[in-house]
Amino acid sequence: MKAGPVRESFLHSALADEPLARFDAWFAERGAAHPFRVRRLPFSELRQWRFEPGAGGLAHESGKFFQVRGLRVRTNHGPVREWDQPIINQPEIGILGIATRVVDGVRRFLMQAKMEPGNVNMLQLSPTVQATRSNYTRVHGGRRPQYLDLFTDRGASAILVDQLQSEQGARFLRKRNRNMIIDVKGEVEPHDDFHWLTLAQIHRLLRADNIVNMDARTVLACASVRADSSSLPAGDPSAFSVAGRRLEGFAKDLLLSLSNDEPGLHSMDDLVSWLSEMKSRAEMSIETVPLEELRGWRRTGDEIRHESGRHFSVIAVEVEAGSREVVSWTQPLLRHYSHGLAGFLAQKIGGRLHFLARASVEPGNFDVADVGPTVALAGSEDGSWETPGPPFLERFLAAPPAAIRYSAVQSEEGGRFYHFQNRYMIVEVPPSEVVPLPDDYVWMTLAQLDELTRFGMVNIEARNLLACLSLT
Repeated sequence: MKAGPVRESFLHSALADEPLARFDAWFAERGAAHPFRVRRLPFSELRQWRFEPGAGGLAHESGKFFQVRGLRVRTNHGPVREWDQPIINQPEIGILGIATRVVDGVRRFLMQAKMEPGNVNMLQLSPTVQATRSNYTRVHGGRRPQYLDLFTDRGASAILVDQLQSEQGARFLRKRNRNMIIDVKGEVEPHDDFHWLTLAQIHRLLRADNIVNMDARTVLACASVRADSSSLPAGDPSAFSVAGRRLEGFAKDLLLSLSNDEPGLHSMDDLVSWLSEMKSRAEMSIETVPLEELRGWRRTGDEIRHESGRHFSVIAVEVEAGSREVVSWTQPLLRHYSHGLAGFLAQKIGGRLHFLARASVEPGNFDVADVGPTVALAGSEDGSWETPGPPFLERFLAAPPAAIRYSAVQSEEGGRFYHFQNRYMIVEVPPSEVVPLPDDYVWMTLAQLDELTRFGMVNIEARNLLACLSLT
């Protein structure tokens, strides 16, 4: 299959499944190299953070970083039409960037072992640079992030990917980050906390729980391996070879779904029209309110929580991290109680693999609705799911093992969320089965999801799932 030079280099890297023994030893050593400690605090012990009068938000005294605000939501969409909640207001556009180089004919990605206070296991694999504007302009008075100049100095590298992508619309108010992948022009000596990996190696790590962090996953979702030609190598129709590697089964189906030239169930024009229709139907009004006035929420000395025990809470923590730009600080975090679930149903339609997408309407979205996965919902304190559950939830909860194409628990953004994890799943349904769809659901090929991602129309849960798809 033919592809553009950048996509072809991503594709070859996604097929370069080299051993991970050196990585495993390095990652274990980095976990032991620095002291990491996180402890809960009462709000009164937060340093440089305070509850503001009037607006009633929880904010940093510099006016930078982020704030926790109260939000009142009214909508005509979904089973709940009005609610209050805390939400993170972080208007800065940060940089999530991965530096790459082609070495021995294979593009390699420079990944960082980074501690985040909200991670369940502290240390996870992050992008080369993961920094808010407040971080990289050193509002905290600490060090500049390693390798930042590779992304800010146009003479140091060539840009392969540069996209504004959204964060969780249920937890952030209109938050976006700059997702970047660059090709470094000169030699790069990796710092002790950094390691070069191929895409295939990263995809193998994504099969395990809580190794590759959310910020890395959202950038990796932008590394398109989409093919530009429908011509396939001659031979066995159940398998073919790409870059010397034999692809068969689900991996072959994935690459065919990424082909530009193979027709899908719907055209791109139809899909853009569907999303426009969903945006025009959904009405959502939001207003900020003081945290003290949030209906159904209670503030104690160390937590703001919902009286039902569902959703999430706001807590305060103190952090000690020897490997970070600042080695000690305090901050608020949104605490989550148990695993959520995010999943795509997949089905071959007309011989081509499609994924069932949903128009996801959330209060923090920039434009009302984004393309989301089939199912995305958070867990509750007692581990139960909301009732009634969303359409297709049982397809994931009761999926037979033979139908599960991907399943792993992955952490969400550990710099803002405390122990927020989702089980990410892809479940394939038989081609012969007719799946009735509500109006806000539609089937898309991977090539179509990839194109919508490029224009910032796909939400972070869906992008996280796309990043986990492996050709090896």
